[in-house]
Amino acid sequence: MGDLGNKAVMAKNIQYYMDINGKTRREICNALGIKYTTFTDWVKGNVYPRIDKIELMANYFGIEKSDLIEDKSNQEQEHYYLNEETSAIAQEIFENKELRLLFDTAKDADPEDLSTVHNMLLALKRKEQNRD
Repeated sequence: MGDLGNKAVMAKNIQYYMDINGKTRREICNALGIKYTTFTDWVKGNVYPRIDKIELMANYFGIEKSDLIEDKSNQEQEHYYLNEETSAIAQEIFENKELRLLFDTAKDADPEDLSTVHNMLLALKRKEQNRD
């Protein structure tokens, strides 16, 4: 794990998750109880946060600690969606604050509700397959 401790990578990743979540430094500092100047040093790559603070940020963003620590820009991207158009739409939904609710609600959805959505998606998939 050669990237552990790389302040520039950490800074880039923090900024990335701030951007896609539409969060400001002040909002994150208030939510996590971190001093603004300390957080600013992290975002600028001046200082590397302690592991407990990395875990705190990861939990806040709903990601793994490795998503903040590791440089994934050189890794071959594994595509979750097989269809590029579907991938682009999903990314657009994910990055839109109002529509992101679709992703966020699944985290704590009731099993019955999630099952209903699952069945609906399966029905759409069957409908698509019957067209082919």
